[in-house]
Amino acid sequence: MTKKIIFKASVIDSLLSYAQNSYPDEGILLLRGKVRKYGIEVENVILPPFAIHGRGFSSFPLHTLPLDLSILGTAHSHPSGTLQPSVGDLNNFYGRIMIIIAYPYKSEDDIGVFDREGNMVKFSIIR
Repeated sequence: MTKKIIFKASVIDSLLSYAQNSYPDEGILLLRGKVRKYGIEVENVILPPFAIHGRGFSSFPLHTLPLDLSILGTAHSHPSGTLQPSVGDLNNFYGRIMIIIAYPYKSEDDIGVFDREGNMVKFSIIR
């Protein structure tokens, strides 16, 4: 388990904006950053290649990703407003962390960070 999850404020803004623009469909992003001694630092987000989006789902083919050790996990939106991972979310977990952005996508209160077991992890934001 990681001790700390830290986001740049620009990443939080990007997650919320992307989710708002994807609504009413789900959107999916990759998280890029660094693993440090004290935890994980998420520095930016990128669009996964060949991502597909729809009402109630979003995915991308894993085999299209380059070998990139800076990819720390995924972020996806939940237009339903639920801030809990589904069984499907946990079965398709990729990386070290998973972020869910829940409707109405207004603030960091609409963002949840989860570990591989589906436990919510606290995070902080560098402003």
